[in-house]
Amino acid sequence: MAKALLAVVVVAVAAVLELGLVGANFQDQCDITWEPQNAKMTEGGDHLTLSLVSNSSGCMLRTKKQFIYGSVSTRIQLVKGNSAGTVTTYYTSSIGDKHDEIDFEFLGNSSGLPYTFHTNVFADGVGSREMQFRPWWFVDSIPIRVFRNHEKEGVPFLTKRPMYAFSSIWAAEDWATQGGRVKTDWTKAPFVAEYRDIGLNVCECPGSGFGSSSSSNSTSGDAEDPACVQRCLTSDHWYAAEGLCQLSDKQLRQMKAVQLGYTIYDYCADAQAKGRPVPPECSMPQY
Repeated sequence: MAKALLAVVVVAVAAVLELGLVGANFQDQCDITWEPQNAKMTEGGDHLTLSLVSNSSGCMLRTKKQFIYGSVSTRIQLVKGNSAGTVTTYYTSSIGDKHDEIDFEFLGNSSGLPYTFHTNVFADGVGSREMQFRPWWFVDSIPIRVFRNHEKEGVPFLTKRPMYAFSSIWAAEDWATQGGRVKTDWTKAPFVAEYRDIGLNVCECPGSGFGSSSSSNSTSGDAEDPACVQRCLTSDHWYAAEGLCQLSDKQLRQMKAVQLGYTIYDYCADAQAKGRPVPPECSMPQY
């Protein structure tokens, strides 16, 4: 069973953080915002499945709360067997054209072959910061990536726009598995991802945009709220504590080992190898 964490502090994309809220469940904390007929909650909302039933009918979950700082965690059991062409996602995102996003996608594969962990970061609407990894035997609790705050050097960072947490399953057989060479076997549908143990430990910052009746059709993005950001940074929460803006020495060693042994794509290295303009953060300290 794979676990996943999205922590919006240093923006460290990791496999899991062992924290949760007592009594929190998917029914209380989340809405199904796309194809709700393909979602099923059992055990009082503690257990959730999202199903992909066709190339146009998947499913999406979204938290009720918006936030900037905090963590979201859950336990995900990915599609079993032949999952080629399927994508199971777990990410945070603001709403609008110039959105912020921390993206964690699991790209399916043929039976017996490993998933691909696909990560990306969007800040101020700019993405194309992909890194991909092959899974190792034990994934849980191991950080795999950090996107450092270089806002003072002119690199946009994710500290202004309230975000929701999302998870979804959808079809992407044109690119997801071996560059689209391996297609989805639709005779195996539905493809099902299972979820347990949602943990939502965030400082809530409600914004306009998606989920707001006053501006549900807006594409301009959630309004920035400096007062809320400041309140969250100075409030009595674990993410506001001094020393939590970087990985520990142990976590740093773990991440470097994973990146050395399991990285299959790095946008910085790819730009350098192909002689394309290198994003400015690639030449700045990474940790």
